[in-house]
Amino acid sequence: MLKHPTLDQLHVLGLHGMAKAFAEIAANGEADGLGHPEWLGLLLDREASLRQDKRFAARLRIAKLRQQACVEDIDYRTPRGLDRAVFQKLVGGDWIDAHDNLALVGATGVGKSWLASALGNKACRDNRSVLYQRVPRLFEELALARGDGRHPRLLRSLGRADLLILDDWGLEPLDAAARHDLLEILEERYGQRSTVITSQLPVDRWHEIIGDPTYADAILDRLVHNAHRIELTGESLRPRKATKEGLTRHHRQ
Repeated sequence: MLKHPTLDQLHVLGLHGMAKAFAEIAANGEADGLGHPEWLGLLLDREASLRQDKRFAARLRIAKLRQQACVEDIDYRTPRGLDRAVFQKLVGGDWIDAHDNLALVGATGVGKSWLASALGNKACRDNRSVLYQRVPRLFEELALARGDGRHPRLLRSLGRADLLILDDWGLEPLDAAARHDLLEILEERYGQRSTVITSQLPVDRWHEIIGDPTYADAILDRLVHNAHRIELTGESLRPRKATKEGLTRHHRQ
């Protein structure tokens, strides 16, 4: 007699994980062998798990990561200069707690964006806010935002994320507005939050991409001073991936 009123009350209170667990346990007859503490413990575990899953899904939705990547799927076997021990420390996330930055540098196709997305996914799982941005598109968006009043709000959102991923940095020189915006973003984040930046250019060429020497010194001081660096080498992984996908399609036909 108590099952239906109890389920209704759990839903009214927003305890949907507990309600689902309550119904399943009762239907399977598991409750007969459980004491009250065990019964309550199971319900609470399911509620906590459901809420964690919802928070993770929401963080992923906001992050808008470029690729569906996770750290468990990282390929350490392909020769590209990726040290497992070093990267596993980054996966642990202590560098984010310390508000350090990370530079992933290497030629196109070696997996920089994928690794950045995997770290972003892990940060979301660790209950951190993440935001992914392709640098060329970001500066276009900031330029448009100046004209419609969104510019201050957009800068604030970029400054507040626990982990900001700036992908494809250095594809083209910065203009005056982009230099100013980048400095404002990094000034807000420096010593408070972490930034991942991926680039085809080695770090010693970033100064010339920024252009203005004064801005370049200020930007690089806030970006590189406390940054871990991973320099990837080797051939592009994309042809190999395309070959595998082609073979898979061939076998399915």
